Amino acid sequence: MKKYLKLFTVFIFANVYSQQYVFFGSYNWDKNSEGIYVYELDNKTGKLTKVTSVKNIVNPSYITISPDGKYIYASSESKIENAGSVSAFSFDKETKNLRYLNQQNSGGENPVYVSVHKNGKWLVNGNYTDAGLSVYPLLEDGKIDSLKQIVNFSEGSINPDRQTKAHIHSAVFSPDFNTILFTDLGADKIRIYPFNSSQQKPLNEKESSFIKTKAGSGPRHLIFSKDGKTAYCIEEMAGEVSVYSFEENKLTEIQKIATHPSKIKNGFESSDLHISPDGKFLYATNRGKENNIAIFKIKPDKTLETIGYQKTYGKHPRTFAIDDTGSFLIVTNVATENAVVFKMNKESGALKKVGRSVKITNVSCVKTKMY
Repeated sequence: MKKYLKLFTVFIFANVYSQQYVFFGSYNWDKNSEGIYVYELDNKTGKLTKVTSVKNIVNPSYITISPDGKYIYASSESKIENAGSVSAFSFDKETKNLRYLNQQNSGGENPVYVSVHKNGKWLVNGNYTDAGLSVYPLLEDGKIDSLKQIVNFSEGSINPDRQTKAHIHSAVFSPDFNTILFTDLGADKIRIYPFNSSQQKPLNEKESSFIKTKAGSGPRHLIFSKDGKTAYCIEEMAGEVSVYSFEENKLTEIQKIATHPSKIKNGFESSDLHISPDGKFLYATNRGKENNIAIFKIKPDKTLETIGYQKTYGKHPRTFAIDDTGSFLIVTNVATENAVVFKMNKESGALKKVGRSVKITNVSCVKTKMY
């Protein structure tokens, strides 16, 4: 009996005292402002309280967190001609200190997405303007080692304004981390690479493949179901989510569904998508005319059913994140420079704004981590 009581006490203690931190990236090229911000998220109310920030980085437009939560990686110097880099920071949950570690050249202009392998030994970056993939070993102290592999692309697609050449917009590992997929907005492709973390050059170019999306669709971000058997891709220019089965490193489309009401015919700027931790709902953000979050129910066959829409209380929601408990959704509105927290209804999928929005200069990205 004492053994079970002790376990129960440990469980309660962990849940009461675990803390969720929220990390924000931003565009800070035109203002004297911080680049990366850290906030605490109140697990009961959803209130955000600022902890710290750093200034010594230019345009950390996209950030990611190492699996152990000790390190933050950013694609930086975005939107600066002939420039591009990836940067590393350490985060100490006890002192709540964010410290700059080092920086490496991104191998191309306008890096927009970084991902870390689950073993914490590799960082993969996607360059948008000079479309390419760059791969770096990570050192034991969290620093980024020199560039070990780079793959570039050139072909575009049908839109003369947006697709004159390739544009990589995300780099997403499959749940087993043996494959990494890259959405190419400029070429209307999803590029698929086997990833062997034990090799000096882990991207297997010889066995790589791709699928073509609908011409002019502009695939932007991609996510997987927990079991790794289904992938969901949001298409920025088409304003749609495409659903794929994923088997033996191959994608097969099973559904395409709009992220907007049927009355909206053009001007799509769909941006980000995430699945609730319980796997019941998928959420997708729309910028442009809509500035909302589309809410979908995930059916047993993994296809989507539209539930409704929630306004973001701001303009140009570029990214959003769902906290580890599945209780809160945090969205970043770049144009209105605010971050907004929503309480998630785990039964209906509905969202309800909680508290006041937080003012963050040109906020562009958000990630959460429970410690």
